[in-house]
Amino acid sequence: MPAVWIGFNSVDRQRAWWQNGLVTLALTGTMVVMILTNEPNKWWFVSGVGVLAVVAFVGTVNLIYGRVLLTARGLEFRTFVSRRVIPWSEVAGIETRRRVIRSRILCDLRVVRVRGRALTIPGTATSRVMDAELERKQVAIQERWSRAVNG
Repeated sequence: MPAVWIGFNSVDRQRAWWQNGLVTLALTGTMVVMILTNEPNKWWFVSGVGVLAVVAFVGTVNLIYGRVLLTARGLEFRTFVSRRVIPWSEVAGIETRRRVIRSRILCDLRVVRVRGRALTIPGTATSRVMDAELERKQVAIQERWSRAVNG
């Protein structure tokens, strides 16, 4: 059985860049304005906003380009900052998480593990409540999981 990639398609990747790029741009603009002011104790604020901008940018790249490879062994997480393999024997379930942030509903898929905390699957975040692409990804993961566990 061939391996299957789970991640954002090009349209979702572009949409995420626009949404998250605006946040990074706003933080950068705040830094520039603070640098140009004559406030004597501004450097702690500029440094804090700078760190926040870097964290936001790395989080954006991690969200957009993170993917999971479904193999016979398990789920291979490949993100900007890490690589990790979760064997199918450690998977207790696949769940859809819905949360409300700033009056928007965000959905993503999570791997519930037998031991340890649940992990968000990269490339599955969406703000659409009824997303056929998210459901397709969930079905693909559950199908691979059931084949690996049941033989």
